[in-house]
Amino acid sequence: MARAVLSRADIQRGLTRISHEILESNRGASDLVILGIPTRGVVLARRIAETIARIEAEAPPPAELAGSLDVTMYRDDLARTRTRTPAPTQLPPGGIDGMTVVLVDDVLYSGRTIRAALDALADLGRPRAVRLAVLVDRGHREFPIRADFVGKNLPSAKHERINVRLDEIDGEDAVTIEGGDA
Repeated sequence: MARAVLSRADIQRGLTRISHEILESNRGASDLVILGIPTRGVVLARRIAETIARIEAEAPPPAELAGSLDVTMYRDDLARTRTRTPAPTQLPPGGIDGMTVVLVDDVLYSGRTIRAALDALADLGRPRAVRLAVLVDRGHREFPIRADFVGKNLPSAKHERINVRLDEIDGEDAVTIEGGDA
C-alpha cells in the first residue's frame, strides 16, 4: 500500500524554495544552466526554469535556461538493471562552458545516477560549477554525493520505494512511499 508523503502543493512549494535558493546561491540567473535527468528530472528542471523566469526579471526564457542530460550510457549498472531507452541530451543554446550547471533529478538515492551525470557532463564541456537539486533525498548513498538543493528529505528503508508522479507524465503531482510494512 502506497502512503502519500507530498501533495501537489507540497511539490510546488519545494520547487519554489529550490528556485529561490538557486538564485540566491548563484546571485541571479546569469551564467546559469538547469539540466534535468530523464525522465522526471526534465519536467522538474523545466518547472524550476519557469519559476526562476517569473522571479528574476533578467532571467533568460525557460527554453534558454533549461535542458536535459541523458545519462543512460554512462551508468555503471547497465548489465544489472533494466534501463530505459536513451533520450537525446538537449543543452540550452549557450552550452555549458563557464556556466553554473544545476543538475535536477526527482529522487537522490545511491548517487549512481548523479555520478553518471557528472561523467556525461564532462563529455559536453567544462562548467564553472555543478550543483545538484532533487525533489526528494531518501538517503542510502553509495557515492560521496549530496544535494545542494532539496525539496524534501525523506529517510526511508532500503526495501521501500519512493514514487514521484508528475502531472506532465502521470496525470497528477504526488510523491508516495510504499513497502514500509516489510
